Amino acid sequence: MAGTAVITGAGSARGIGAELARRLAKSGWDLGLLDIDESAVKALAGEIESASGVRALGVGADISDEAAVDEAIGRFEQELPEIRALVNSAGVSSPVAFLDLDLATWERVMRINATGTFVITRRVVPGMMARGYGRVVSLGSTAMQNGGGTFSKSAYAASKGAIEAFSRALALEIAPQGVTVNVIAPATIDTDIMGGPITEDRKPKFLAQLPVGRIGTPGEVAALIEFLLGEEAGYITGSTYNINGGLRIG
Repeated sequence: MAGTAVITGAGSARGIGAELARRLAKSGWDLGLLDIDESAVKALAGEIESASGVRALGVGADISDEAAVDEAIGRFEQELPEIRALVNSAGVSSPVAFLDLDLATWERVMRINATGTFVITRRVVPGMMARGYGRVVSLGSTAMQNGGGTFSKSAYAASKGAIEAFSRALALEIAPQGVTVNVIAPATIDTDIMGGPITEDRKPKFLAQLPVGRIGTPGEVAALIEFLLGEEAGYITGSTYNINGGLRIG
């Protein structure tokens, strides 16, 4: 029993969202793909439809824009099977130290990461509740637990902390209607949100903090998300899953 999975931030070729989309397509999920980069997300949808035969629709939208989100989800509802899963993977990083952080940067990071997660979740979840089934997974970060990371700092950590708190509260509210809400907290994954590719000259700084001795991959994160979207994960809600190479234990 698949249905449609909506994935935000799916346009980045090296991102978790794109990797997850390809993975879910192989498992028979139809896909509603969102990204601010419309051409990229449409190209991914076309690639997936050609390769797997599932239905995939790519739509460009700013997830913090309520009207744009409403229009995009409306298209998914009209053109794809019922939405049974939502993955909030869209986000921006911020390497700006606190004393250099201005209000505009703070508000941009919070608007996209935290408000964007709220806006699209608010649009999708009522339909799940009405049908008595749904899965929501949002991307947090080890930065929200450790107070920052090797690359991103206070604004990013705060935005991801807001996502975790929101997800736990939402999980309690909608569990009786058969909808689960969970968070994935990755550490260092080789995606462009890390300020671009983690090249050989950048690796030592990241590896010094990772007990496993290597950088994580989008595929490893996507595999964990796929499990949480499945029927067998129905007894898991309000949880945060660390996938961090041992950077944070517990």
